[in-house]
Amino acid sequence: DLPMTTHIHNISNNIFILLSFSCPKEMQILLFAVFSLTYVLTLMGNGSIISAVRLDQRLHTPMYILLANFSFLEICYINTTVPNMLANFLSESKTISFTACFLQFYFFFSTGATETFFLSLMAFDRYLAICRPLHYPTIMTGHFCIKLVFLCWVSGFLYFPVPICFMTQLPFCGPNIIDHFVCDPGPLLALSCAPTPGIELSCSILNCLLIFVTFPFILGSYTLVFRAVLKVPSAAGQKKAFSTCGCHLIVVSLFHGTLMVMYISLNSGNTAGSQKIFTLFYSVVTPLVNPLIYSLRNKEMKTALRKVQMSVQTIHRR
Repeated sequence: DLPMTTHIHNISNNIFILLSFSCPKEMQILLFAVFSLTYVLTLMGNGSIISAVRLDQRLHTPMYILLANFSFLEICYINTTVPNMLANFLSESKTISFTACFLQFYFFFSTGATETFFLSLMAFDRYLAICRPLHYPTIMTGHFCIKLVFLCWVSGFLYFPVPICFMTQLPFCGPNIIDHFVCDPGPLLALSCAPTPGIELSCSILNCLLIFVTFPFILGSYTLVFRAVLKVPSAAGQKKAFSTCGCHLIVVSLFHGTLMVMYISLNSGNTAGSQKIFTLFYSVVTPLVNPLIYSLRNKEMKTALRKVQMSVQTIHRR
């Protein structure tokens, strides 16, 4: 029993190996270049939205305050996984410490949970603005909006600590190889030499609650919004409302769709390859496309972004 105990202790307190994407060195370098570009564009796109909302007084409204906070959340979200993934592309060892692995796990899932709450809050904001326009200014004040934003952040970061704490106490008897580019619960639990039905069940329940409470709420909110929009006599008003809400629904579909496939059951039979693709999609691709979805069909945002671009060009000329 002693060698096994020692082995468990070594794994738990030293390192895991994140295999990331198994491919030749040349392909690793190509992937590094592609995801580096994606990472930079994501930071620039979401950073531009934050700057636009901050600099343009006309965008100091609840909808754009929520959008700026959502963009900041996307920056935090992508930073939980991509920097380590990029380092692994150029690394021979591809190691991550036990502590760093579970910290990544915590922040990755906490920011993901916060995103689902933010999407729900943005749907609620659009519902109030379109279905209760007379009451909207008195309900969704700036102060109340900030409180709701704070509640989303706190709720997201308090959602997963308990199962993660239990997972850190598991005996990991090897091998210490995680066939993923992120410390994901499925591959992590597979390394435990103790049965984990309770943790798997709790993770599945938390994921189901997160998805199947927020997703119907969002769909219900936008259903009421679309019904109200259809009653608007102005074609221009209908087009603007449909454009804004349509953008939100695209983001919701992209994010929740992949989450439903991945995390309803940790043992759903997904192969390691499909797990990586789905995780890559909602953790890397959606933060990249969200700024495009929200800004390209929004005249106010496009105008504010042009001002930001002009300001940057003026600074460079000086």
